[in-house]
Amino acid sequence: MSIKIAIGSDHAGFELKEQLIDYLKSKSNTVIDKGCYSAERADYPDYGHAVAMAVINKEAQFGILMCGSGNGINITANKHKGIRAALCWNSEIAALARQHNDANILVLPARYMSVEEAHKCIDAFLTEKFEGGRHQDRVEKIDIKN
Repeated sequence: MSIKIAIGSDHAGFELKEQLIDYLKSKSNTVIDKGCYSAERADYPDYGHAVAMAVINKEAQFGILMCGSGNGINITANKHKGIRAALCWNSEIAALARQHNDANILVLPARYMSVEEAHKCIDAFLTEKFEGGRHQDRVEKIDIKN
């Protein structure tokens, strides 16, 4: 089954992003590259917002983001109502992000993980399903209702 995935990074995540695009396409997914497009300095909020908007607007089913530590781009994406971006450093955390938090964006710390571990995180994130049940009420409390 092909999944539409929006992907983005700053300069620190650029090399990993390029490798992950190839990996995702090799598994017959549709990949929408929201930048950056080189290893030149780039500001993570620009790409965090772009991927979050692609998910919100249903241009993509899921998003994948990366920056050096993953923190800045994760904070950025989570500013958007309806986004549940999860910073994951191994496949178990990625699986739990989907199962318990209904995460819709996977965030990876590009400077702190191997390509192989990133592949494992992606596989877990894209194959696991939200369990609902006791987790549903919690997920519904995430967005602020002003």
